[in-house]
Amino acid sequence: MNDVNSVVSRGPGSFLKLRAPAKVNLSLRILERRSDGYHNLDTVMQKLELSDLLTLAVTDASGIVLRCPDSELPEDRSNLVWRAAETFLTACGCEKLGIALTLEKNIPIAAGLGGGSSDAGAVLVGLNRLLGTGLTTAELIALARPLGADVPFFVTDFGAVRAEGVGDQMVAVPSLKNCTIVLVNPGISVSTRWVYEKYALTIADKDSKIYDFQKKMDHVSPYAARNDLEWVTLATYPELEILKQDLIALGAASVLMSGSGPTVFGVFPDENNGSSTLVRLAVKALQQQNGVKVFVTQPV
Repeated sequence: MNDVNSVVSRGPGSFLKLRAPAKVNLSLRILERRSDGYHNLDTVMQKLELSDLLTLAVTDASGIVLRCPDSELPEDRSNLVWRAAETFLTACGCEKLGIALTLEKNIPIAAGLGGGSSDAGAVLVGLNRLLGTGLTTAELIALARPLGADVPFFVTDFGAVRAEGVGDQMVAVPSLKNCTIVLVNPGISVSTRWVYEKYALTIADKDSKIYDFQKKMDHVSPYAARNDLEWVTLATYPELEILKQDLIALGAASVLMSGSGPTVFGVFPDENNGSSTLVRLAVKALQQQNGVKVFVTQPV
């Protein structure tokens, strides 16, 4: 997570801009359900250059003000960004401080790319820098954990991690190199909560295809291109399987759905350390499909 601007001062009028990167799950294995209703995970996540832009500023007035220009996102406490700021200010005893947040969205919403979680992580990291509170990464992770499974990843400096537990037990792994990632979003939004609820119901059905598939995959390495949630989302949106097959046909070396979807991505090895001809041809072909949004990015 890189500063766009450095903090000049810490009083009213001081501000900081941060990029909040998207992510893809290079693998996602869903383990047992916990007593708190969440599932333990075993996932490999990779940050991407595609990012939102978040501006944090200290104001004279007290309270949190959030703006999300050119977006239909809520600008109140129902927005995870707002709650992240509230969490941080409360933890640091700064509830009366005035903070203005401006979120410029570039990452598709409800797309399995971690945009909301990354934005929340950027708020925690940004306020820590802006206010000079000096919280450690471990302390930021503790604040991030209740906000969502992916948020802890985004308060770290790691480009890629293998995460377990509810996503808060992380070990850095090597980032992807010498490749271009093509993200393909069909223009629909998928609720992460809905996917997990559907997953829990179908995996409990011993006669379901999803249950059979997971049993067959139980001995596959977690680093394999596997996403246990993929079959839930694809069952409702079969067009995603078509997009996956299109990416394979267009030359992607690896194809998978990210997170709970619906975005699917293809990894294209770079040729001569530059943009691949395959990528350009793939983007041109995919953009011709109605309603499909295509993003070209690189791993962090």
